[in-house]
Amino acid sequence: MAPVITSSTFEQSPTNQTESLHLNFETDKQGYSGYTRSNFGHDETDASGILVLDAKHRARAKYPEFLPTWDPTEKYAALEFHPYEDPALSADPTFPNLFPDSKKKEFKVKRITPKLGSEIKNIQLSALSDAAKNELALFVAQRGVVVFRDQDLISKGPEFSVEFGKHFGRLHIHQTSGHPRNVPELHVVHTRPDKNGFENIFEDNINSVRWHSDVSYELQPPSYTFLSILEAPESGGDTLFADSVEAYERLSPTFKKFVGGLHVIHSALEQAATSKQNGGVQRRKPVANIHPLVREHPVLKKKSLYLNQGFGRRIVELKKPESDAVLNFLFDLVNNSLDLQIRANWEPGTVTVWDNRRVNHSASVGWDSESARHVVRITPQAERPVEDLKFLNDSTYYPALNSDEVSNH
Repeated sequence: MAPVITSSTFEQSPTNQTESLHLNFETDKQGYSGYTRSNFGHDETDASGILVLDAKHRARAKYPEFLPTWDPTEKYAALEFHPYEDPALSADPTFPNLFPDSKKKEFKVKRITPKLGSEIKNIQLSALSDAAKNELALFVAQRGVVVFRDQDLISKGPEFSVEFGKHFGRLHIHQTSGHPRNVPELHVVHTRPDKNGFENIFEDNINSVRWHSDVSYELQPPSYTFLSILEAPESGGDTLFADSVEAYERLSPTFKKFVGGLHVIHSALEQAATSKQNGGVQRRKPVANIHPLVREHPVLKKKSLYLNQGFGRRIVELKKPESDAVLNFLFDLVNNSLDLQIRANWEPGTVTVWDNRRVNHSASVGWDSESARHVVRITPQAERPVEDLKFLNDSTYYPALNSDEVSNH
């Protein structure tokens, strides 16, 4: 059993006073990930009390069944620990089902960089067998990010995407974002076609980049994540990815040893506050959880840096100035090392799959045309992050950090 960190640990430690549980934050006009009022977009309340887009934008949507809705009465209990078995561990490493010999001449597989990212054409995700899905998980773990073109997943409707995603793990229901009506397992972001809609982003910011790993504040954050594009501008709106396995490998042996024993508080409080500030919803009580700064990947058996500016708040073993210095150094390493990053662009029918355990990502604006951007995410949850795989699926690895213990001012 791993050493236990509790709230009393913070209170008794001379280097971690009780103030280490106090997370100071300010929500800027963009919030952590671009959920501004215009991006929430719930301009009307329908007869059942559900918040929806205004009639004009509902009428022009190409895929109305995937438009976001927000039900203020929709509430869920706190997520509980559950053991996770990665489907990649059951995969044939020669990929006979994902890349069968009979169709190898049809496949087009291109590496985006030698270590990170691949683009694939002429494989239809919706047609994969369970064995092929296992091999897909292994391939995504190995490549970090995989871009599939000309997919029909969206044409099969929201419920099909839900059933498809369940193969890879328990599906996450987001605490604040929109989802298709009666399909809470899908996360939807819809940016309306207004060329002036991003002015508020740059009013207080000089770029639109917000590096993060999806919902890392959860006790069991996601693994294989599927993002489908429904509508997009002709160019722009690319997604950036950074390889946190490669980032860890670039550290000196001495620094690896130092960060290997550290842990970070990941908080959902700010995201929930931003939603409330913009008239949004909150489906469950926001949480904060402690995760190791360096985690071991259950498939790759490699170490990676597990931190991000979107949700990572504090290294619990250090004083705040020390924590800030270490985190800022590591943020700079991951966010600004262009040679461990890729840029994935979008076109109709694209589905991009990534492993949230080994990459951080950011949306980017990059367009000013009157084009909508409509994306849908399937988000299977994975194992609880551990610093050593001997603790894998150990429910007592660390106690959950009660959000009541984390105050914000």
